[in-house]
Amino acid sequence: MALSGAAFAQAPAAIPEQARYGDAKIAAVLYADGAPQAGGEWMLALRFTPSAPEWHGYWSNPGDAGQGMKLALDLPPGWRMGEPLYPVPQRLVISGLMNHIYEGAYTVLVPVRVPAGAEQGALQRLRGHVEYLACTDKICVPQDAVLEARPGGGDFARWRAEAAPPLDARARFAVAGKLLRVAIPLPAAMALSDPHVFVGNARLVAYAAPQTFRRSGDVLVAEIPLDEYGVGKAEALTGILGFGDDAGVRFTAAPGDVPTGGTLVSGPKPAAMPPLWTLILGALAGGLLLNIMPCVFPILSLKALSLARAGESEAAARAEGLAYTAGVVLACTMLGALLLILRAGGEQVGWAFQLQEPGVVVALLVLAAAIAANFAGLFELPAVSVNMGGEKAGAFATGLLAAFVATPCTGPFMAAALGAALLLPVGQALLLFACLGLGLALPFLALGFVPPLRRMLPRPGAWMERFRRIMAVPMLLTALALLWLTVQLGGRAFGLVALLLVAGVLGALFIVGRLQRAGKMAWPAFGLVAAPFVAFAAIALPNLYEAKGAGQRESLLASAPFSAEALAEARAGGKPVFLYFTADWCVTCKVNEAAAIERESTRAAFAKAGVVTLVGDWTVRDEAITQFLNEQGAAGVPLYLWYAPGAAAPEQLPQFLTPDLLAEKASAGR
Repeated sequence: MALSGAAFAQAPAAIPEQARYGDAKIAAVLYADGAPQAGGEWMLALRFTPSAPEWHGYWSNPGDAGQGMKLALDLPPGWRMGEPLYPVPQRLVISGLMNHIYEGAYTVLVPVRVPAGAEQGALQRLRGHVEYLACTDKICVPQDAVLEARPGGGDFARWRAEAAPPLDARARFAVAGKLLRVAIPLPAAMALSDPHVFVGNARLVAYAAPQTFRRSGDVLVAEIPLDEYGVGKAEALTGILGFGDDAGVRFTAAPGDVPTGGTLVSGPKPAAMPPLWTLILGALAGGLLLNIMPCVFPILSLKALSLARAGESEAAARAEGLAYTAGVVLACTMLGALLLILRAGGEQVGWAFQLQEPGVVVALLVLAAAIAANFAGLFELPAVSVNMGGEKAGAFATGLLAAFVATPCTGPFMAAALGAALLLPVGQALLLFACLGLGLALPFLALGFVPPLRRMLPRPGAWMERFRRIMAVPMLLTALALLWLTVQLGGRAFGLVALLLVAGVLGALFIVGRLQRAGKMAWPAFGLVAAPFVAFAAIALPNLYEAKGAGQRESLLASAPFSAEALAEARAGGKPVFLYFTADWCVTCKVNEAAAIERESTRAAFAKAGVVTLVGDWTVRDEAITQFLNEQGAAGVPLYLWYAPGAAAPEQLPQFLTPDLLAEKASAGR
């Protein structure tokens, strides 16, 4: 954690007789530019000189670590010390942490405002005290010095030239989502070899994050990621814009409009976007492959009933296929649109965000239990039943639910398409989401319009009713899985109330079924019985919700929780790093963990190779994980990354892990 930046006493101040720590590592000397003049500005200079090249000092805002200087001067009443003026600092990154430092000797100018009525010769000598930090790449030592300066001495002409000059125009800044955007007036003809903004405000920006610079006429626009755990806002902004080669200007900025667009000058260049037609094919293929992925296993009962109904007649089959396709495409497009809206509003969300919301999971739990009861014959509902009317509505609703539940995990082809959708214009992004839905619905659409495929299905008959009752089993298993997920998201008390809600709804549906079989009006009774349970759950669930923390997950690999700092520290250790992202609602993730990650052979190979394992749990919304997934071009989980020692970038492993893949990677990396 960075300590506060430069502090300075206005005067008078109690100056100690002797230094507490001394200045053996970086010596400090105070100079004065001539004698003070009444009504003028008297310039002082603090000259810092390291005893050896490995020692460095700090700027007023030291960055992620370090400490700025604290200066006190014994000034007469009415004399006022101004803000210290620094040269352009350098950047030092250690284990992913950015420090703003000075290597070699450097000078900090300290202006003092002398009052108009000051008597000539009122200040015979000037005493002061300064505290600061001297560091190498490995250790830091506190330093302080008792200062005394008399008029004269020092190379003030050179020191003034070294200090960052003030910008003669006021800059503007705005906070947009997770970015600080700064508009700095700068002639378009000025060359910038390595621009960087050193922000003076503490705990505002992520110092080590890449900065992006664009030109918009005579305005340079800098975009700097905010500190995830920082203050997130500022009433004013100060800093230094470095041009490269120790040159730069200091600026102050007020809130205001910041231009968008412009020509990229410096910063991370966006990855080359594949042609749109390849992304469309990828979305179609990804949606098609979802039909055989573990993510859709919980709703195979719904799809199986759709297959059975498709064999009734040509007209019915086509209508069924179109209705189902419409439901799937609409659900995927709506989920994509909501995802884009949330991201445009500054929310860090990704694909499958709906299953990170406890309320949504509870609603799905109730729905899955109700469908299981319907399949078991507890009651009849035209929109879902296979032996009553409403086939088109039932197919449409089945498509909606299938897409809603079946798309949490990303598969082959789908990952690249969804990652690109987050960067494309809205129209093209929605087209990709719609194509994903079309791919998911394609087998059922083909059954509706290709008679030879339909003829391969069993003919309709009494077996369909038996088949429906058998399909109640996987739907019941789905409900149990959602109940487990509810407990994972909100805690045991939260899950208990959700279970009570399900029991109330099933009890009401049981009464509905009894009344239906007696030929009486049924659904008003459902409302009367279910209403108290729904009302109680609506009140109790929000109060019992316990947000899940990023705690340690039980693992054979002794995995540590993911964070940017943990990843930087692990990579700095010179050992292989395996980083994977998972979620409790991602069935593919759990299959991979059982088949390839949580294996004794993997644990033994990792231990022998010294592999460091980090895991990002995305069960509930986590902005740091979402941002990292975005940086890797992934819209969701699972994601598996392998960092070889010294590698500049990770290797992205397949989304389906073979049992021996990780052990082989560890053995090859030794």
